[in-house]
Amino acid sequence: MNYYFNNFPNNYSNQIEVSPSKNLAICIVIPCFNELNLIESLESINSCKLFGVEVEIIIIFNTSESTPEIKLVNENAKKHAELWAKLNAEPGLFYYFVEANNLPQKEAGVGLARKIGMDIAAYRFETINKDGIIACFDADSVCSSNYLIELHKHFKTYPKSPACSIHFEHPLSGTNFPVENYKAIEAYELHLRVYKNALKFCGFPYAFHTIGSSMAVKSRAYQKQGGMNKRKAGEDFYFLQKMMLLGNFTELKTTTIFPSPRISDRVPFGTGRTMKKILEFPNDTFLTYSIKSYLDLKDLVDKIDLLFEDDIELSSTISQFLKTIDFEENLKKIRLNSTSKSHFKQLFFNWFNAFKVLKFVHFAKHHFYPDTPVFDTSKELLLLLNEPLKNDEELIYLYRELDKR
Repeated sequence: MNYYFNNFPNNYSNQIEVSPSKNLAICIVIPCFNELNLIESLESINSCKLFGVEVEIIIIFNTSESTPEIKLVNENAKKHAELWAKLNAEPGLFYYFVEANNLPQKEAGVGLARKIGMDIAAYRFETINKDGIIACFDADSVCSSNYLIELHKHFKTYPKSPACSIHFEHPLSGTNFPVENYKAIEAYELHLRVYKNALKFCGFPYAFHTIGSSMAVKSRAYQKQGGMNKRKAGEDFYFLQKMMLLGNFTELKTTTIFPSPRISDRVPFGTGRTMKKILEFPNDTFLTYSIKSYLDLKDLVDKIDLLFEDDIELSSTISQFLKTIDFEENLKKIRLNSTSKSHFKQLFFNWFNAFKVLKFVHFAKHHFYPDTPVFDTSKELLLLLNEPLKNDEELIYLYRELDKR
């Protein structure tokens, strides 16, 4: 059909036999592996208001060849979901259930499951020659009732945006989980928001959240950047990093995704694994990166214009880290290929990207600045941002508000 599907073939791309409507505007992709609360997520989407366009929800029931017992769980979940869809589907919403069983153990995971679903969505948009919206969701997340309307409106408002991150908030109370879960997810979410807002304070151009259940991309941009990766964890971070390099990356702040605060050990890192670690050691203080790391990073960002023409003096922390990533050689190449100071900055941050920034804070953590308590660090950042100090119980709400500004 085009370059992407010729060069990145996927046996699942034409898995859905029903042809898409010309009025299709959004495809929501939901990986489903050993999930027990899928119906709750589907009900959340089903209750969204929607006018004038059609939406497809594509659920990928996936297992690896080494987990045959999960296949039975998925089959039962699929039967219940299909029955629910027949009884409850609203006009303009169409549910499709795809089985991706016996995936190679080496590749099977959330990245491959998302890729299968997103490839299907992109393929369906191409059959109607449309650059539609592919949204990622999780089988244990729910959303605000304006999710679909705001998602559609966002890309109409920002037609040049290739992708966006969507505002998220973990539940901090309720009866679905023990109190300890809600306390743990509060600390972890605060860590995520401190990191993002600290990068923004530094002036880093790619200061965005990268949450798999809270992101959306245009179909053509998805194809242009080679689609979703097959990583078993962190697939969202690496995927959105590619999208950011296209420019005009945006944030959707007028609706909310509510991810689950559950524990999980199916991936080596991420929310579920962090939750498990916190709950295993309840007396440990939850730590985050030291504010000193961000101050050193800000020093580098502030001096980028000077780097265009001359060398600069930087902190020992930054200087030693840059030696580990061949800074001098890469700087020569960037200068050589730059046509102006603004072009230099663009090329520099395409190289010194979100991945390298994350590597830097880990380098600083291991060699210079040990991690610090997340509540203390969040208050230090508020002082730098000239924001009013809050007590521990109010911090998460202030940081959520900062992310919606």
